[in-house]
Amino acid sequence: MHWPDDIAARYRAAGYWKGETFGDMLRELAGRYGPRPALIAPPAPDATGGAGTRWSFGDLAERADRLAAGLHGLGIGHGDRVVVQLPNVPEFYQVCFALFRLGALPVFALPAHRSAEISYFCAFTEAAAYVCPDDAHRALAPDTPALVLGDLPEGDPAVLAGLPGPAPGDVAFLQLSGGSTGLPKLIPRTHDDYIYSFRASAEICALTPESVYLCALPAAHNFPMSSPGVFGALSAGAASVLAPDPSPGTCFPLVERERVTITALVPPLALVWLDAAAGTAHDLSSLEVLQVGGAKFSEEAAKRVRPELGCTLQQVFGMAEGLVNYTRLDDPEDVIVSTQGRPISPDDEILIVDDDDRETDEGHLLTRGPYTIRGYWRAEEHNKLAFTADGFYRTGDIVRRTPGGHLVVEGRAKDQINRGGDKIAAEEVENHLLAHPSVHDASVVAVPDPYLGERSCAYLICRGEAPAKAELRAFLRERGIAAFKIPDRFEFVDAFPQTAVGKVSKRHLRERT
Repeated sequence: MHWPDDIAARYRAAGYWKGETFGDMLRELAGRYGPRPALIAPPAPDATGGAGTRWSFGDLAERADRLAAGLHGLGIGHGDRVVVQLPNVPEFYQVCFALFRLGALPVFALPAHRSAEISYFCAFTEAAAYVCPDDAHRALAPDTPALVLGDLPEGDPAVLAGLPGPAPGDVAFLQLSGGSTGLPKLIPRTHDDYIYSFRASAEICALTPESVYLCALPAAHNFPMSSPGVFGALSAGAASVLAPDPSPGTCFPLVERERVTITALVPPLALVWLDAAAGTAHDLSSLEVLQVGGAKFSEEAAKRVRPELGCTLQQVFGMAEGLVNYTRLDDPEDVIVSTQGRPISPDDEILIVDDDDRETDEGHLLTRGPYTIRGYWRAEEHNKLAFTADGFYRTGDIVRRTPGGHLVVEGRAKDQINRGGDKIAAEEVENHLLAHPSVHDASVVAVPDPYLGERSCAYLICRGEAPAKAELRAFLRERGIAAFKIPDRFEFVDAFPQTAVGKVSKRHLRERT
């Protein structure tokens, strides 16, 4: 899971890893920026008036310490895992920093996850608790103690004084992979490597204490967390505005009111914003940078950003496992609109190889570096496939590299569907479909979509009469999977095309659509 000692020493000597934990960072930021705004949230949709929530750096540090003391009183401590499923609210970061202070590990679930995913995360990680937004969510993990937003425990921070904190090289949290097989793998990120990634990102994105970051995507996604995300904004002394949803109707007033300077979207949302910008009465002139990532942004759409939103586009291509690429703010416009950026670090090693691992100009992307993991958590057999013997991570992306070092994403090698930035493992959905009594076999593939990039299509071989498509959708909902994983289309066939060695040919299935 960890980097070899000699490589870790090199990263420390290069100054990437500074021996800092999240708790150290927050205390330093609170001392430096104390009364300045750190987290801003609008009033709840059903609230009558009010200005919403505004926490300073000092508020966040104090609240995190009180919550850490309360969690300690419940017996949560170093090494414990806690599944966290919260919307874009300041308490999300309070919970994170409280757990970081104790050396406990947040396991970041997404708001869209339901019982199939949440119960799995709790069971697989042997979670000590599940932090959720309301009482209705308790049923998603009935066997795990639930801590509900609005009723989080507090205590006297003095009890923390004698507790040993985590080491900088310890795992800080577990993120979810967008993998292609079954339920997500868990990604262990250390204090050292993750803090480096978002501090370096904040520098690339030119964040200052005067910047204002809008967190429009779900906070638990790696993109709005660290690229540079809210953590990067905090590290630069900047404020972050937490949007309850990413729609123009919600976000445009926040951009105007809070003078937002930078935000991040996935391509389908960027298109919605572009279409809405022409007719809005809101003042978006403070917006300097629109980041687009999570899936490839088409060049024609990318060309619209500067003339229609009046800001610089920054393309972002990365993964929760580590490697993140950015177009730079001073890149020529043709580079910004036609590539997905170049790596954060001089020590991000990039290999592009063919199917036989021979270096080539366009092919499979492999990488290793100071913030790319060396293995998934508790996944020894999968790690043998996902990583080379010398520590390169097989990303599953097909890329080519320009003479200037920028990467252009050409596709995916993994059996994964990227539905507007939401990653769907085909095998997971297939397994749910196979549980239906009328389904003999199932094969789920990606189909092109001009809005989302990809949608999902399930090809089914049935026993007897095919069930109604509405019945299949209801069946999947009842099995508790996230709504974005339910196939957009169902097609019924008598047999699947096969490869020369007798495997299902998903390539031929995709070509049918």
